[in-house]
Amino acid sequence: VQLQASGGGLVQAGGSLTLACAASGRTFSTYSMAWFRQAPGNEREFVAGIKGSGGTIYYADSVKGRFTISRDKAKNTVYLQMNDLKTEDTAVFSCAAARGIITSSFRQPRHWDYWGQGTQVTVSS
Repeated sequence: VQLQASGGGLVQAGGSLTLACAASGRTFSTYSMAWFRQAPGNEREFVAGIKGSGGTIYYADSVKGRFTISRDKAKNTVYLQMNDLKTEDTAVFSCAAARGIITSSFRQPRHWDYWGQGTQVTVSS
């Protein structure tokens, strides 16, 4: 699976951005997909994810109610709609894919098999 993330940029606090992650190479629909982010000096952290089987969605507490993850299987793309952005959302956002990942491992970067390049999101005050 090859992943290509896009959509980052500079936005004022309270604004919105939509990230996209296009997948290619394998049967995308069977893979779980997720977004992680990493701010300078911080570890990579889970943001949102969607299971390949069943489509169950998970969010980090810090983004619940503001971010929405979705996938378009026909386009092999997963999206992250980010609303009401805060300065603390500033980070490099990366998408990840995995097949067969279990729920208890969802939030841990080491369990994800494939990673796209990051896209920078900067939120100004």
